[in-house]
Amino acid sequence: MWFDLVFYTLGALLIVGGLAGAILPSLPGIPMVFGGIWLVAAVDDYRHLGLWWLLLIGALGALGVIVDFVAGTLGAKRVGASKRALWGASLGTFVGMFFGIPGILIGPFAGALIGELSSGTSVLRSTHVGIGTWTGLLLGALVKLVISLVMVGLFGLAMLFG
Repeated sequence: MWFDLVFYTLGALLIVGGLAGAILPSLPGIPMVFGGIWLVAAVDDYRHLGLWWLLLIGALGALGVIVDFVAGTLGAKRVGASKRALWGASLGTFVGMFFGIPGILIGPFAGALIGELSSGTSVLRSTHVGIGTWTGLLLGALVKLVISLVMVGLFGLAMLFG
């Protein structure tokens, strides 16, 4: 009984921390939400949240992680970035992950900017591509937050009616 309470509390903390991570780029939001949901389901012996619920919530989580990773690149592509800028945005996103919040905010922008500059376009055009990349990241964060909330909502439905 005591361990169940500890694990339910840990699951709830993971879910709340994951929702914060959907906004704060330094936390792996969606994996934390899914981990918390899975922990609560396991403690509950999967009575309310079975395989199909977990697969559905996990598929949504996988979609959210993919959207989060490619959002900056899609933002750059939307404003007509060159292939070098798209590669720069992807590389900047990857490298930026290792430098916390500043790296995640600056990396994709800088990568797209440098990539576009290396393709011979003007500084103004390159900056426009960098801003498009950053806008894509912001929209990706919004999508990630919405997916996280849908995951929690499905979890709530399963716990109430499953």
